[in-house]
Amino acid sequence: MGRVSRRAFTVAALSALTLAPAPASAGPAAPAPPAPPRRPGSRRRAVTEMRGMWLATVNNRDWPTRAGLRASEQRAELIALLDTAVRHRLNTVFFQVRPTADALWPSAYEPWSQYLSGSQGRDPGWDPLGTAVREAHARGLELHAWFNPYRVSLSDDPSHLVPAHPARRNPDWVVPYGGKLYYDPGLPEVRAFVQDAMIDAVEKYAVDGVHFDDYFYPYPVAGQAFDDGGTYRTHGGGFSTKADWRRDNIDRLVRETAARVKKVRPTARFGVSPFGVWRNAATDERGSRTTAGVQTYDDLYADTRTWVREGWIDYIVPQLYWNIGLPAADYAKLLPWWAEVARGSRTQLYVGEALYKAGDPAQPSAWQDRDELSRHLALAADHPEVRGHVFFAAKDVADDRLGAMARVAADHYQQPADTPR
Repeated sequence: MGRVSRRAFTVAALSALTLAPAPASAGPAAPAPPAPPRRPGSRRRAVTEMRGMWLATVNNRDWPTRAGLRASEQRAELIALLDTAVRHRLNTVFFQVRPTADALWPSAYEPWSQYLSGSQGRDPGWDPLGTAVREAHARGLELHAWFNPYRVSLSDDPSHLVPAHPARRNPDWVVPYGGKLYYDPGLPEVRAFVQDAMIDAVEKYAVDGVHFDDYFYPYPVAGQAFDDGGTYRTHGGGFSTKADWRRDNIDRLVRETAARVKKVRPTARFGVSPFGVWRNAATDERGSRTTAGVQTYDDLYADTRTWVREGWIDYIVPQLYWNIGLPAADYAKLLPWWAEVARGSRTQLYVGEALYKAGDPAQPSAWQDRDELSRHLALAADHPEVRGHVFFAAKDVADDRLGAMARVAADHYQQPADTPR
């Protein structure tokens, strides 16, 4: 995913969340417990809830373990992660297929991802998205294609992109910021192009969902400004502030993508996993009782509360990547806030869980407790608006260095579950 300081609310901590590899396993993972025996002739109560995991490919975070592996090795690693999901009684995988304006399928719009072969544009010799869809479905898993709409490159040097890259053919589309390159969300032609690039995959594959993470306008970098002043002067007529115009740009992306997904693949659902704080209550009385240094409404120009209340998206997965009792962003306060936002809306609420923090020695003491995540699910059980959970991320599900995932499975996933529809 990409994320901001879940602990100190700094941009440096955000980078570490998505782009750095997870710490090495401290020991063998505790296996998920077997399901309880079933009496002859008995019927289990049907369970319907989201049990998901994100599978991140940017910088080879979860998969493949390194760029340049043979196709057979990449395929085997991918299938092993799908089997890991099944073993922990999960039912959905959110597979990152467009990490940096590239593709993990033979795209008609963008080059093959460098995270496969090591060189952008090089055919890896197989079709990862097609394989993921087929193998996930064979295992009873849903497969949601996870796209990052506007991030172009983790470097701010355009020469690192292949010559035929759309960002090089259209340099006026691109804004360097914070050492990276981004498409300018304020350009209508950019908004149309990124939708075309993503819908290409939705047309070709029987994906069960289309998924955005938390990157819209980029996270703030101290002392730097995102240079879209010219775009605002050209396209910002009718808006009294640049902030309102930026939010409208992202609103348009969300509404238009939702409509196009439904038109192309009516059975697919469209959802977003935003940073977990919309606004602090000190900023807006409708906000959460938090003191987060980042607010999606003000800093990423993503009005996630409105998307839910208006039913523009099918589901939302706020990243509640904090422990119970954390003063700046207490999980136990954010959970009921999001439940209230979702109440009465057609948008389903799932909760993003920070499995990657469990057992990480760099994290505070709460994350050294094997039961922390299980307590999150116990709290959520008191809020019927919460329809399930998604864990960041696949490598951490597989390693389960503290046994926190095994504890979740033992306490809450004793029987299989269907995904909500």
